[in-house]
Amino acid sequence: MTIHGISPEVLAALEGVLGRNGVAADSDGMAKYLGDWSGDHHGGALAVLKPASVADVQAAVRLCGTLGLAMIPQGGNTGLVAGAIDIGTDRGMVIINTERLNKVRLVDADNFTLQADAGCILQHIKDAAENQDCLFPLALGAQGSCQIGGNAASNAGGVNVLRYGMARDLIVGLEVVLPDGELWSGFSGLRKDNRGYDLKQLFIGSEGTLGIITGVEVKLFPKPGRIETAYLGLPSFEAAIALFRQARRECSDLMSAFEIIGSECMELARLADPKITAPVTAPVHVLIELSSSGAIDLRTLLVEFLAGVMEQHLVTDAVLAESSAQARAFWAIREGLVEGQAKRGYHVRTDLSVRISDIPVLIARARHLVSTEHPGWISQAYGHAGDGNIHFNVLPPRGLGETEARTRGSAITTKLYDIVNALGGSISAEHGIGRTRQRVYWDGMSSVQRRLVGTLKNALDPNGLMNPGCLFPPAETVS
Repeated sequence: MTIHGISPEVLAALEGVLGRNGVAADSDGMAKYLGDWSGDHHGGALAVLKPASVADVQAAVRLCGTLGLAMIPQGGNTGLVAGAIDIGTDRGMVIINTERLNKVRLVDADNFTLQADAGCILQHIKDAAENQDCLFPLALGAQGSCQIGGNAASNAGGVNVLRYGMARDLIVGLEVVLPDGELWSGFSGLRKDNRGYDLKQLFIGSEGTLGIITGVEVKLFPKPGRIETAYLGLPSFEAAIALFRQARRECSDLMSAFEIIGSECMELARLADPKITAPVTAPVHVLIELSSSGAIDLRTLLVEFLAGVMEQHLVTDAVLAESSAQARAFWAIREGLVEGQAKRGYHVRTDLSVRISDIPVLIARARHLVSTEHPGWISQAYGHAGDGNIHFNVLPPRGLGETEARTRGSAITTKLYDIVNALGGSISAEHGIGRTRQRVYWDGMSSVQRRLVGTLKNALDPNGLMNPGCLFPPAETVS
């Protein structure tokens, strides 16, 4: 167990503010905070700070400012773009992790709001809402370990965006420690408040570059009393988008999820769980879910809708979940393919967004790129088709050395971004920018957008101590 890079005087000052339990500066104590969930990225830090209260966060930020220490806000560290770890720099930084700020502060079932510490795990918030017969609909594969503050800072998405929106749409208020250590609280419980600038929106999606979120106030919804889930087989992605258009009209706002999965992804799902089997055999799979809290006959609605689209040959096969256990088995396929990719090892991972009608074009062009320019590499297409978000990932051939795989993978990623840009889309639908996409994000901005974004950063964080290297290129190019 060794301590690297931090002077005894600085370590003593940090421990004086946070206590010995609030500071880790040895290799063993810091290890779990320095790598991401995917295993793709590993970083370094002078120390990991673990404040136990909002006042602790303020004190730590003030001290770091005095010492000139750069700070990386970190939640559950489940991100995929190195937004919460330092990679590739030699600048001494400290991580400020919020895991000890982990309480649900208030559940107001009458007003359908909930307040929680930023370090509260998403699943715990969902459970607290359910205990009051309410629903917090943000749903992610990492919900058992990601934290609500990180969800806010990254504007998390997930499988229910179609009906409930991104994290941005679910947040009523924030509490934030600013780069100078001052606390700003935007809690009010109000759904409508039109008094000037909506300051919370500055911090949602800011990835810790403007301050440290310490508390979040979110919207709740009535808990659904009925949920119907179906797993469908379709002949093509074009058919899947035609199906979505029809489902959007006939099922209206009762549709809470519409996921598409290329059949090639099934092999990866079985890497996560060899017992997984697809309920249908078809080139494209669709997972559709309807939910309602009222006395609506969802089953009949879904059955009649599927009967109609099967007559139109949009759907070739359909299996309706007969129990919640069977519905969970359907969702296990969608969740398992992500886990399977991680087990497979390094792969090209994208998080693309295009207009819904452009999804088939995006996938066709991306597949053509891979098959013609990188034979042997394996395309994987899946995602939240109802909101235009496609994860087009590419697996290297087995046996290819990792160094070569990463070099070629970088070239593939660049070409995939070219495809999505040509369609007027986005390189980041929900994962954020972090450090891995910083340069392509900045290069894709107009000069006006660069000026506006840089002005905000410089105004709130004039010393550039808050998560440097994330979102923004080196300081000399921001102004």
